[in-house]
Amino acid sequence: MNDYELYLRALLSLGLVLVMIAALAFMIRKYGTAIRMRGGKGTRRLAVVEVAAVDQRRRLVLVRRDDTEHLLLTGGPNDLVIEGDIMVTAAVPAAQPATAAPEDGQRPATSFRRQLDQVQS
Repeated sequence: MNDYELYLRALLSLGLVLVMIAALAFMIRKYGTAIRMRGGKGTRRLAVVEVAAVDQRRRLVLVRRDDTEHLLLTGGPNDLVIEGDIMVTAAVPAAQPATAAPEDGQRPATSFRRQLDQVQS
C-alpha cells in the first residue's frame, strides 16, 4: 500500500467519523437526551403554558400539571414559586391594560416590578 492510499483511507475514515458525530448531535438536538415517559394513550401531564421575560436574565413561566398551574420565576440567584396550585377552570380572556384613572375609592394597581421586589425580599 503506497502513501497515497494510506492518506486517502485516513481522510475517508475521518470524514465518516465527522458525519457520525454530526448525525448524533442532530438527533440529540431534535429528540433530547432524556427518556420521556408518558402516561397511557400518550397523554401529557406536564406542559409549559406561557413564558414571559421579566428582564434579561429572569423569566416568568406558567407550568400546567394535570389541572393545576404554577407560576415560577426562573433565572435569578434562585428559582421561586410565585403562585402555586392555580386551579384551571375555563379559558379566561386576557385582561385589558388599565389606561383610565381608577374609579372613586379604588387604589391604582401596584406595578409588577414593585410586586416582584416584594416577593424577592
